[in-house]
Amino acid sequence: MLFLFRLVVCVFSERRQYVTATGVALMLFQGCAIIQSPFGTTPQPAPSQPAPAQPAEKKPAPATLPQTGEASWYGTQHQGKQTASGAIYDQAALTAAHRSLPFGSKVKVTNLANGKSVEVEINDRGPFTENRIIDLSEAAAKTLGMIESGTANVRLELPSGQ
Repeated sequence: MLFLFRLVVCVFSERRQYVTATGVALMLFQGCAIIQSPFGTTPQPAPSQPAPAQPAEKKPAPATLPQTGEASWYGTQHQGKQTASGAIYDQAALTAAHRSLPFGSKVKVTNLANGKSVEVEINDRGPFTENRIIDLSEAAAKTLGMIESGTANVRLELPSGQ
C-alpha cells in the first residue's frame, strides 16, 4: 500500500496535485479496506431478509393410559449408563423407558399372555422401535416372564391408588 501511495505522490508532484494525490491514495486504501474482510467473519443476511425457518422439534404426543402394545426390555449393555432423566440405569431396578410419560411417573405393566404384572418408574425415553410402547429394565422383564421371548404384548395403566 505504501508503494501505491508513493507512486501516486510522484505522479502528482506539484503542491496542488499533492492534495489530489492524497485523495486518490485514500480512495485506494478505502477500497482495499472494503474488499478485505476480517479473518473468521461470515457474511450476515441483509436485515430485510427473513431468517430461515428452523425445523420444529418433533415431540411425541402425550400418552393416555390405559395403553396396549408391545414391550421389550434392555439390560446389561446399558448397565451404569445415564438415562434421559439423568438417573443411572440399574438393570436390577424396576424402571422403564417410555416416549412421553413424565419422568418419575409410576405405571402398572401387565403381560397379557400370562397375567403377571409389575409397577415400574419411568426414567428414560424410548423405545426407538416403532411398534413398541415401552422398554423395561431386566428386573421388570423377569417379573413379567418375558426374558426368553424378549418382547410381550402388555397393557399399561395407572397403578391402583393413583
